[in-house]
Amino acid sequence: GRGSGVVGYNVQASVDTTHHLIVTHDVTNSGSDRSQLTRMGKKTKAVLGTDQLDVVADRGYFNSEEILACDKADITVTLPKPMTSGSRSKGRFVKQDFRYVAADDVYICPAGECLKYYYSNEEKGLTLRRYWTNTCQTCAIKDKCTTGKQRRITRWEHEHLLEDVQRRLDENPQAMRQRRETVEHPFGTIKARMGATHFLMKTLRNVRTEMALHVLAYNLTRVMNILGPGPLMKAMQA
Repeated sequence: GRGSGVVGYNVQASVDTTHHLIVTHDVTNSGSDRSQLTRMGKKTKAVLGTDQLDVVADRGYFNSEEILACDKADITVTLPKPMTSGSRSKGRFVKQDFRYVAADDVYICPAGECLKYYYSNEEKGLTLRRYWTNTCQTCAIKDKCTTGKQRRITRWEHEHLLEDVQRRLDENPQAMRQRRETVEHPFGTIKARMGATHFLMKTLRNVRTEMALHVLAYNLTRVMNILGPGPLMKAMQA
């Protein structure tokens, strides 16, 4: 209605780790990053003209369906999973404490018991597999696991993709620090140049234009610092 409208904008950017150049960017009025991973990954692939892409993102982008879509688009993602369970803070085991054995399709709990697969169901468009054991009632460490009769584990049908994401993060613990340093460079520079931490324009179309000019100025400065003014001018005239 009159007087209503979006007062905030979400800037998305793909930045290369070598020269800190902004490969592609976008401005949305979405309040979350959770639906942006695949779209930005595909845009980056198109700009670079590559068939495969490695992407590191922060936990705000974690979305199971987006990770699946990235896998189908040959985009390999590395990002941490948000810790949404309150069990750890209460001193109880979390899902990560249960080891999945793919060959037998079972989970092994911290007490060494086997949680077998029982049935699957669909929730919010996702097919979920359910695992549990009937030995919880006599378990010596049940109080550290669950307050219910049984501890049940839910496994998404494409959970192996999420496990691959975690494995890549475990194998490269410096990935998140590299992401932070890579992204902070352009955004810190652009914010310093803006003088204020908000856009001057209004409406999504105008804000996108304003951001595009900021990105152009930033990238030109980066290339000038890397190549020097002479080679940059020659490249622009070629």
